[in-house]
Amino acid sequence: MDALSTADLCDEFDDKVDVAEPLFQDYGGNHSFFHGQIVTLKVFEDNSLVRSALETAGDNRVLVVDGGGSMRCALVGGNLAKLAYENQWVGIVVNGCIRDSAEIAEISIAVKALATSPKKSVKKGVGDSNVAVKFAGIEFCPGDYLYADRDGLLVAKENLLEPSLDGSREQ
Repeated sequence: MDALSTADLCDEFDDKVDVAEPLFQDYGGNHSFFHGQIVTLKVFEDNSLVRSALETAGDNRVLVVDGGGSMRCALVGGNLAKLAYENQWVGIVVNGCIRDSAEIAEISIAVKALATSPKKSVKKGVGDSNVAVKFAGIEFCPGDYLYADRDGLLVAKENLLEPSLDGSREQ
């Protein structure tokens, strides 16, 4: 494969990938192909666990946040996107809203979400980490691999790319 894309991965690994329903908008400064091992959170209108996760070393992984599809508040804002970038997370996928979209667009990280909301979330520390979550017609399990670009989002149980093509970014 010359240039990496979800379309090419679907063609080559059709039997190994699940394709998410096309629900997500691109908000981060990186709109190109990205991929990484999945870390999951299941929260509802509370982003405390999102901050806790993004404060850890990302190691070029992707944080998948199942916010229950809530449109009432944002789970990621500019400060958290910057924290994610600084801690080497390659991307964030939110089944819910983000805010500070103009600020996030200036940060070189991939951020996909359903929509934006200016309202911040509560901070009660409620939710679950590293559990299987289901949305957009597929299941996201901790340790699986996520591949995404402007065309869509895929999940596979194994790393489909050679280590030299792992989608990680240069520092």
